[in-house]
Amino acid sequence: MQYRTLPGTELDVSAICLGTMTFGEQNSEADAHAQLDAATAAGVNFIDTAEMYPVPARAETQGRTEAYVGSWLVKQPRDKVIVATKVAGPNRGMDWIRGGPQLNAAQIVAACDASLARLRTDYIDLYQVHWPARAVPMFGTSQYDPADEKPGMPDLHEQLEALSRLVTAGKVRYLGTSNETAWGVARWGAVADAAGLPRIRTIQNVYNLINRSFETGLVEACHREQVSLLVYSPLAFGLLSGKYVADAPADGRLTRFPAFGSRYRKPFVDEAVAAYAQLALEHGLSPAQLALAFVNSRWFVASTIIGATTLAQLTENIGSSGIRLSAELEAGIEKLYRQYHSPAL
Repeated sequence: MQYRTLPGTELDVSAICLGTMTFGEQNSEADAHAQLDAATAAGVNFIDTAEMYPVPARAETQGRTEAYVGSWLVKQPRDKVIVATKVAGPNRGMDWIRGGPQLNAAQIVAACDASLARLRTDYIDLYQVHWPARAVPMFGTSQYDPADEKPGMPDLHEQLEALSRLVTAGKVRYLGTSNETAWGVARWGAVADAAGLPRIRTIQNVYNLINRSFETGLVEACHREQVSLLVYSPLAFGLLSGKYVADAPADGRLTRFPAFGSRYRKPFVDEAVAAYAQLALEHGLSPAQLALAFVNSRWFVASTIIGATTLAQLTENIGSSGIRLSAELEAGIEKLYRQYHSPAL
């Protein structure tokens, strides 16, 4: 397993991060602990969760994922595990979270305290804003519309001040964001520098073979601001594993929760997925191995967040960290990219 130091931090994170959003919905507590044990045995030291998990988000299960991680974490040497979690933002429903989550100071502190209690730990290594309070294209949308802005949203200075208090109190070590834009990354840095507050150190955004939008404005912003990319959805909700290519429907999130995966049900997605799957087989790889090895090998990726519902999937996904793409295979990927671009954008 490779390890990479996140710039501006003392965090040496594994190139593979274990995502946990199936814990409490598709995976039981015993399943969750088995995955955590297997991942750490393979060298993974980085765990990602969120207060709203598992998904799909429901009042009955909210917080269960953190609780499952916490019941495992309390039995581990705490300094050997890097734990990341997230505070939910507004405008996505979920009224069962604090009456409707907001990113004001009081709610940020309350959310962190609740996550600490569920995780059964005194501190969170990386605390991330799950999505911005302002209107941004995300979760399957790709165009910014100022008409979507809501009045009264807390600005980044207010959010950062609240987050910095958590750092000062020792509850959080480092800060990150998620589902952000290039403007947002630059603005977080400018606000921090102007006010003498902690900078964000990571961004958790989607990046995969069928959505390479990060490679445009965001990659430059993150490089210049020294913000590390933590990739989520590297398999595009399992599509890039190839399991949905066959005529028979596969068991997975897209079949169990079709509305949840609507961001990937777009023109040319299926054709692109089938083409990448065929390319993988031609080079002796599984489709999942190709998709993950591609993400792992990008110079701007600090860690790839993988999720699995079975130990067999987990083993295959973690094993992708040792795969190196040949020049011929890289050329084949770029040929398909020129043909399909980012159909899931």
